[in-house]
Amino acid sequence: MAAAAGSAGVVCWSRAEKQHAPVRGGGTSVTSSTSGSGHASLKGSFDRLQGNRLLPQALTMPSLFRAKRNGRRTPGNAVTNFGKSEFHREISGSTRATTQVAEATTAGLRETIEDRAIIDGHSHSFEGIQSEEELMQVIEKEVESGRLPKRAGAGMVELYRNYRDAVVSSGVENAMDIVVKVMSTVLDRILLQFEEPFTFGSHHKRMVEPYDYYTFGQNYVRPLLDFRNSYLGNLKIFDQIEKNLKEGHNVIFLSNHQTEADPAVMALLLEHSHPYLAENLTYVAGDRVVLDPFCKPFSMGRNLLCVYSKKHIHDVPDLAEMKIKANAKTLRQMTILLRQGGQLLWVAPSGGRDRPDPETNEWVPAHFDSSAVENMKRLSDIVRVPAHLHALSLLCFEIMPPPVQVQKELGERRAVGFSGVGLAVSEQLDYDSIAKLVDDSKNAKDAFSDAAWSEVNDMYNVLKEAIYGDQGCAVSTDSLRLEQPWFDGSRRTD
Repeated sequence: MAAAAGSAGVVCWSRAEKQHAPVRGGGTSVTSSTSGSGHASLKGSFDRLQGNRLLPQALTMPSLFRAKRNGRRTPGNAVTNFGKSEFHREISGSTRATTQVAEATTAGLRETIEDRAIIDGHSHSFEGIQSEEELMQVIEKEVESGRLPKRAGAGMVELYRNYRDAVVSSGVENAMDIVVKVMSTVLDRILLQFEEPFTFGSHHKRMVEPYDYYTFGQNYVRPLLDFRNSYLGNLKIFDQIEKNLKEGHNVIFLSNHQTEADPAVMALLLEHSHPYLAENLTYVAGDRVVLDPFCKPFSMGRNLLCVYSKKHIHDVPDLAEMKIKANAKTLRQMTILLRQGGQLLWVAPSGGRDRPDPETNEWVPAHFDSSAVENMKRLSDIVRVPAHLHALSLLCFEIMPPPVQVQKELGERRAVGFSGVGLAVSEQLDYDSIAKLVDDSKNAKDAFSDAAWSEVNDMYNVLKEAIYGDQGCAVSTDSLRLEQPWFDGSRRTD
């Protein structure tokens, strides 16, 4: 039973009840949630399907499966239906299909699979892997063949082990089955970036066909989130944001930035209550996530406006002019999008990921660059489309903490953890009200940036107390109401 905490109408799971909560999308079970664009999440629970060897393929290769029930195709990607279902693996250039039937031992689940060959010039050595030992052998083989650089092979091994330890620590049933299936798919997509590198344009639209990179990224990060100790703040404001977008207004999030997994974390926290926002959010992304082969597969599933971070423009002096021109091109593309209206943009005005405070060693939101905030404010005014700027606070550093020190080169070591996370949004920031408190435009610019950062920091501290202070939704304030919409019956009604 859910226990009310904080403000009236807020439903939140108490610490004692969390281990028995009927979670949707986290913990040991996953239920169906169809998004605004028709993509469907997996329905069912891992423990009910543990006897089925074919389900993990649907989990880790979502774009290759479609569900068919009673002769009618179900919208969405990988979908598990209780009872009798047929899974059709759809791959272009396929050969004669062969049907495999698997009987699930616990739910009487019957699935029919049409398995077809894939011919696309890509080494498929990571497909069909059933064990950790086999996965390690494949990495070694790819390095020996020369298709995979030795350093990348070592990076794959480290990433796999860190991910394995994080998922196993979550206590989820069949953890190793999940780890092997998910990571074999992840490593397959990374290998593809060494064989056939993908090049991002200034404006990249998320790729869901012929391979669904969006769901791929969600399925990778999902097991790392402790949904029973995660929170979404101010759902009513998210409701209003969605309404504004559908009326053609633009919305810009001024946010802190914690990890490479931020887009997936935000989408996972929003997908149950606000799938439209989760799928239509466009991220202003730095060059590292579109150049590093270990990041690119996850970036391919997100809407991106690609820029070079100010922190790294002059890392290689000979490339500085090219980077400046590329940023100007992205700015023009951003202007075009905002003039169309109905755009939801995420911007990190700090220019990089948060780092621990050197004195306290605690992770804190990095201060905003006031010129970056001012640029977004000015651009939203120029396009003459109604715009709303909101502060957005994200706490998820334990999922994939960055190196403590900012490094110039690509290929950083990647730690992975299992943790509760949080996301909260503020009311619309009122520039005019803030500007009235200062005496000139320059001070107004700085004051607005400081006000946005202060909102982020204040919400971050509430999220931190909820997650790490064992307070949960009880720490909700007059300006920040925490909820857990992924639990049945937890969406507020007032």
